[in-house]
Amino acid sequence: MNKQKVLIVSNMYPSKKYKSFGIFIKNQVEALKSRGFSIDITAIKNAKSGKFNSLVKYVTWFVSSLLTLLFKGKKYDVIHAHYVFPSGLIGLLFKIAFNTKLIVTAHGGDIDKMARKHKVIFHLTKKILHSSDKIIAVGEELKETIVSDFDISPDKILVLNMGVNRNIFHHTDQQKKRTQLKIHVETTSILYVGNIIKQKGIEELITAFEKLVANKNQNFKLYLIGSDKDTTFKAHIQQEIDKKELNDHIVFLGVLPQGDIASWMSACDIFVLPSHIEGFGLVALEAMACGIPVVGTNVGGLKYLLDNDSGIIVDAKNHVSLYEGIKKLVENEQLKKTIIDNGYKKAMENDQENIINELESLYSQEHIKQKA
Repeated sequence: MNKQKVLIVSNMYPSKKYKSFGIFIKNQVEALKSRGFSIDITAIKNAKSGKFNSLVKYVTWFVSSLLTLLFKGKKYDVIHAHYVFPSGLIGLLFKIAFNTKLIVTAHGGDIDKMARKHKVIFHLTKKILHSSDKIIAVGEELKETIVSDFDISPDKILVLNMGVNRNIFHHTDQQKKRTQLKIHVETTSILYVGNIIKQKGIEELITAFEKLVANKNQNFKLYLIGSDKDTTFKAHIQQEIDKKELNDHIVFLGVLPQGDIASWMSACDIFVLPSHIEGFGLVALEAMACGIPVVGTNVGGLKYLLDNDSGIIVDAKNHVSLYEGIKKLVENEQLKKTIIDNGYKKAMENDQENIINELESLYSQEHIKQKA
């Protein structure tokens, strides 16, 4: 049986220069290709921000997508758009032109932030959601928001996260990794992975970490991996670090390949994700797969991921709660072991291969197709 021809539409996709930009989408694409799917991609591969750069890259992407529509549009069986707006708008054009099956994945920011920027964007988001054949939400709370705010039937929405690539993120020898990364044996190492932006709770993390460092009986180190997307905010954070005299305890590692991120996850003692908003929190699941306990905030899909003692849940925008959550793991080895074991089980449940099985089935379902 021939597999479907699929067009992936996304406003994030990695390139040689921006290797981590939408890497979770590329991971899924590569997994689908390995199953025999014929996949084309129309995507933005430039992570540069700023008004001029954004205008250029979005116009270029839109024109390229229109050319794909004109010259190759008929060949696709499925259009899968990542992020409802703007990617879903391009997908909708294919559906209108050729009645192609349209699947849209809502990742969180497209519903919670982008759709709220202007009433026109909200209207377009609602139109895309209603016109699509199936909606994938990466978390339970995101599904609830789509149902309540955009008047979508719950039956139309499948909750399906991106899945963790356990070929990359898996248990390895912690001490060996610590030696490789030059983490001192007596250091309690805390790791954050994500963009260095206000919405990720970096300010609260620095303040909570300061309280940890105040304990002179223990040596703490905080490692942050991610892009300085907001240079003004990064400068502000550096000023705070200088003022609190934490430069010897905090290391910014910049953007790293996934394999290196997995090594840091395996080497460190505690992973933190203090986000103000989070559609699912895939990076937390990747940390779980590497056997590191996770402290995360009570937001979005993250709170579902960390429930049932799979992680420590703390209040968002609250450095005291974050400090107390980290402190629990520092002081209680048995709790730490329980969190690691439960987190690892959850990572296995959300193995990318299991997710691809469901996606493969979804692509093949003829009965979900409807007219725009």
